[in-house]
Amino acid sequence: MPRRESLSEDGGRVLVYDAVVPANSEATLSLPALSADAVYAAETVSKATRGYDAGKKINGRKRHLVVDTRGLPLMVTPADLHDAAAAKEVLFRLRLMHPEITIVWADSAYAGKLVEWAKRHLNLTIKPVSRPKDTTGFVVLPRRWVVERSLAWMMHARRHARDYERLVQHSETLITWAAITLMTRRLARKGVTPSWPRRPAPADA
Repeated sequence: MPRRESLSEDGGRVLVYDAVVPANSEATLSLPALSADAVYAAETVSKATRGYDAGKKINGRKRHLVVDTRGLPLMVTPADLHDAAAAKEVLFRLRLMHPEITIVWADSAYAGKLVEWAKRHLNLTIKPVSRPKDTTGFVVLPRRWVVERSLAWMMHARRHARDYERLVQHSETLITWAAITLMTRRLARKGVTPSWPRRPAPADA
């Protein structure tokens, strides 16, 4: 299982991931997608770790997410930064954990200087996916819908509807916890049985 070594620091998450996505599965980590979502912050969040997103008119934090083609999260970096600025750290972590990845899909907010920076320093090719011209309302965009769906899945956990954590590390951990919950539910739906032997049923009297 090739992903076991890259995520050995979190054995529990690796075991769940390997069970949900087998090593011989066609769903590989070769085409991940990157996006961010802004959420409101509660009073418990300090001013040093929160900010105002003028585009979405939200006073809170941003959650930056990288997912693969199956929508399974790789890493989360909550930050009060512009998408392109925070993406440098996210992509750097991604490169360390998965050096086999060479292409990352992203929305138009990551276009520009970040594309050149990622190619020069990380040898990563960022392919922005722009919204079609002359379109209004909701539009499903190629590649991007995978990460947008994962962001929506995270919101199924009621605690993530708003950021309550004082430290960004706690927020990131809880979002990872929500992702593990999602994967274990998928695992349970597959009907996986325990590997230990069961006692034989008692003979009828």
